[in-house]
Amino acid sequence: MVCERGTVVSLAVIASVAEACLCVILIIVKIDPKILSGQIQDHIKWLENNKTGIHIEIASPLNELQIAAKKEGFQLTVCSGFRNFESQLALWNAKAVGARPLLDKNSRRLDISKLSPEDIMFAILRWSALPGLSRHHWGTDLDVYDRQALPKDYQLQLIPQEFEGTGYFAPMHDWLDNNLSRFGFFRPFEKDLGGVSPERWHISYAPLAQQYWKLLTLEHIRQVLTQVEFELKTHVIKALPEIYERFFQRITPP
Repeated sequence: MVCERGTVVSLAVIASVAEACLCVILIIVKIDPKILSGQIQDHIKWLENNKTGIHIEIASPLNELQIAAKKEGFQLTVCSGFRNFESQLALWNAKAVGARPLLDKNSRRLDISKLSPEDIMFAILRWSALPGLSRHHWGTDLDVYDRQALPKDYQLQLIPQEFEGTGYFAPMHDWLDNNLSRFGFFRPFEKDLGGVSPERWHISYAPLAQQYWKLLTLEHIRQVLTQVEFELKTHVIKALPEIYERFFQRITPP
């Protein structure tokens, strides 16, 4: 490469400078790579008797969002926040062996005995992230619903029918459509982009989540997964580039 005044700079030097810059960025924002794949939880603040965790830096904007929702008559409640690698791994394994239901794109239960390993893998990914690639690892992403709209003796399912049209929680989420961005939140899975199924209940705090999303690389997740045993591992590793692109990188941007 030739710079101003004819100075020649090798690609190796450029690569070294780029790598050094990335290291500086990581130091400045103080992001431990293990945060990206859910392997530590030092950044988590626990709510409701230590059952629900959120990134400590989203506590204030989340509280402001809840106060605004309350003024409109909604009780915005987090039903799922931080989820560590081990929890996501257990969820993955349970679905892979049929211990938890697999759903199609219309939320209908699938017969796992009639599916190939690849079909099972992609059916899981439609609704649940691969361990290490879940946005819930970061504590920046939350599943929310209107608690006061929950009927007595009804079990929350987190399916589209509850959040759309005449669903129990649709009114609050209609309001969120016009107010999430005021508090820094967005819906990463708002549209069907051929990866994760649309999840209206899933909101994300953009200022932090977008940093983590950009920093979590295919190489990092490959390293993490090769070191653990889990169901469908051979099929996952083989399809990992496609999984990373379809089910992690494809989001509806803020």
